[in-house]
Order: sequence, then structure tokens, then C-alpha cells
Amino acid sequence: MDLSLALVIGVVVVALVFDYTNGFHDAANAIATSVSTRALTPRAALFMAAAMNFLGAHLGTQVASTVGKGIIDAPEGSHGLVIVCAGLIGAITWNMVTWYFGLPSSSSHALIGGLIGSALASASVIHWDGVVAKVVIPMILSPLIGFTLAGAVMIGILWAFRRAHPSRANRGFRHAQTLSAAAMALGHGLQDAQKTMGVIFLALVVGGYAQPKDPIPQWVILAAATAISLGTYAGGWRIMRTLGRRIIALDPPQGFAAEAAASTVLYGAAIGFGAPISTTHTITSAIMGVGATKRLSAVRWGVAGNIVTAWVLTIPAAALVAALSYYALHWMVE
Repeated sequence: MDLSLALVIGVVVVALVFDYTNGFHDAANAIATSVSTRALTPRAALFMAAAMNFLGAHLGTQVASTVGKGIIDAPEGSHGLVIVCAGLIGAITWNMVTWYFGLPSSSSHALIGGLIGSALASASVIHWDGVVAKVVIPMILSPLIGFTLAGAVMIGILWAFRRAHPSRANRGFRHAQTLSAAAMALGHGLQDAQKTMGVIFLALVVGGYAQPKDPIPQWVILAAATAISLGTYAGGWRIMRTLGRRIIALDPPQGFAAEAAASTVLYGAAIGFGAPISTTHTITSAIMGVGATKRLSAVRWGVAGNIVTAWVLTIPAAALVAALSYYALHWMVE
């Protein structure tokens, strides 16, 4: 086996490890609200989320194309594969750090930050126009839209069910949350599994096993879908507690509103713009949005502030680790 093929296989394995960590790191995105409102049991919710993640990964490749072709240009050969691998190591490291502290940071932005960091360290081409248009602007807009849309949906629910008996309404929204959580998990698969597909495709192009204009191979789609589903089923209990309880104590109508709004934003960004937005940012801001309709003090803004700090640090922190990883790998391989 020549060095180039060995490096391609190694990068694919590391990419699938990232996909797995993405699954258990972001499992809470889809199901934390449903579990916290007792609409679903934790194990049933995880199984549903894993299945919907798998299905969502097969719904399109627009986001994969953005990640694989629109962020960096890595040189062909072993040097380019080292750059991609270092970017993945940066993303995985930041995922594990934030998982340990129970902070719902963005796996998507960790991946983008990792690729940018390794590209900067190697003096490779970075498509800054693509980064701004497909990453930075959606990164700012998606939480704002999620917050506003979730608040609007919650206000609509409060008005429409203003005369309903509270216990009956809660029971009905617990059933509705099964659908909204499924929609959220489907959107997570649509968004996040595609990012790993894009990185694997980038490795194949750099290694000389695919051309930039080729479609994403079916085996790449299946592998990414399987890895993120297995990771999702493995859980993510630390982050689930943060999203489900520590930001605001949710009731079923609030959980439904947050999930419905967040999933709408995920579908719109992926299908309409091919933008790799953060499911974490979107659902967290949606939870804050529904909480703010009750009263501003209902949201634990101190916890929210810690989360925002993790958001701000994600891209530069992952970039730094990726840059250091690049130097280490470059020294070992080349």
C-alpha cells in the first residue's frame, strides 16, 4: 500500500470518528427538549433521533458540496491529506472539550475552524468569500432567525390555545413533540452528516481518487449516515441536561415551538442555500426564544452567556488545534 492510499484511508477513518463524535455531541440538539418535557423516554428518543439522522443524511448533498469544495483548496498528494486530517483533529478535539464541560458548541463550526486553521498553517488557499457567505453570515443569522421564529410560534400557540385546558393541551403537545423532534433529527442528519461527506470527498479529490466535479459517492453518504447515527444513539447526556433544563425549564408547548422553529431553519439553510449552519446554535437560540415569551427572567442568561462564549471560541480554538496538529503531522509524514 502506497503512502497516498494509506493517508486517504486514515483521513476517511478520522472523518468518520469526527462524524461519530458529532452524533453524540449533538444528539441533544434533536431530543433534549422532548426528553425534558417527558414527551419521549431518553432511549426511545435516541433511537428515533438515530434513525432520522440516517434518513436525513440521504436527503441531499448541497452542504457537502459547500464543505468539500467551497472552504479551502488543499494541494493534491500527501501534503493535502495532512492538511485535511489536521483540520479534523482540531474539530474532534474541540468537540471533546465542550462535551466534557457540557457546553452545546457547534460541531459544524469546529470543523470549519479546523479546516481554516490547517489551511492557514500550510499557506493553502482559503475561499474567504465562501467562508463569509456560507459560514459567517449564516452563523450570525441562524440564531437570530431561530430565536425570533420560535418566539413567534410560541406566541401563536399561546393565542390559539388560550382557552384550552392546560393539562389537556400539554398532553396534546407531548404527542406533537414526537413529530417535531423527528423533524429536528431529520434536519440534523441533513446538515451535519453532509459536512463529513464533504470532508471525505475533499480527501478523495486531494488523494487523486475523485475529481472536483464528481458527485458524492454513495458509499461516502452511507458511511457518514451510519457513523452519525451510531454516535447519536450513544447519547450525549451532559449537553442534553444543559439544553433541556439549565437554559429554561420547558413545558411541552415550548418544546414543540422550539423544535418546529429550529427544524424549519435547518431545512431552509440546507436546501435553499447549501449553508452549513449549526444545529446547536439554532436549537439553543430557539429555546431562548420560547423562554423569552414567558418573561425575560425565565431564561437563565448566565448559562446562555457561557454557551455564547463557547460559540465565539469554537472557530479560533479548533483552528489553533488544527494548526498545531498540521505542524506535528507534517513533521511526521513529510
